[in-house]
Amino acid sequence: MNDARTSPIRAAIFDIGGVLTVSPVHRIIDFCRRHGIPDEVRYAIFAPHDGPWGRFERSEIGPEAFAAEFDALVHPTGAAVTGREFLEWFGQGFEPRPEMIAVVRHLRGRLRLGCITNNVPADGRGRERPFDPYELFDVVVESSKVGLRKPDPRIYLLACEQLGIAPAEAVFLDDLGENLKAARALGMVTIKVDPSPSAIDELERILGWPLPRQHEDLS
Repeated sequence: MNDARTSPIRAAIFDIGGVLTVSPVHRIIDFCRRHGIPDEVRYAIFAPHDGPWGRFERSEIGPEAFAAEFDALVHPTGAAVTGREFLEWFGQGFEPRPEMIAVVRHLRGRLRLGCITNNVPADGRGRERPFDPYELFDVVVESSKVGLRKPDPRIYLLACEQLGIAPAEAVFLDDLGENLKAARALGMVTIKVDPSPSAIDELERILGWPLPRQHEDLS
């Protein structure tokens, strides 16, 4: 966390996965372990900026190309799962975090609200959700649409430009340290989100306002 600033906070910018929903990183790790994909192969697919997943999140390759690269890395290990099966599973939606969604809704009308998310192109499969997280925000910046992904500084600057603010006027919430480090280097106030309520406590301290500690009914 970093709250040294000279400008008042005018906007809150949130990640989606790991902040408003359960972390996709943990879901991917669990999936790979269940299917016997070795950790080093999982890393090669999902971790590098220029790996198959990183390029898919920037729409540099499509789902068919990603699935083919997944298969090329996974099949030699003997794991009996395909890239198509992974994508079908991954697209089945994410478990929301109602306590964080309640905070975002509480902030509407009080701050400009933005979202920066590393995501993959929607293909219409398995996207049924009890709520649309993007409808909560004034500005949504998706890696798959802008061809940039966190922690590239340009994606944060793009969000700030669209929100009409300077980076120092934003508080940014994410679950990954490398994404927070990049935002902090630009002058943003940053908060690391984990499964505990500590992020809400920290946001409340920074803003100086009481925030809800409640679960939203998303049905």
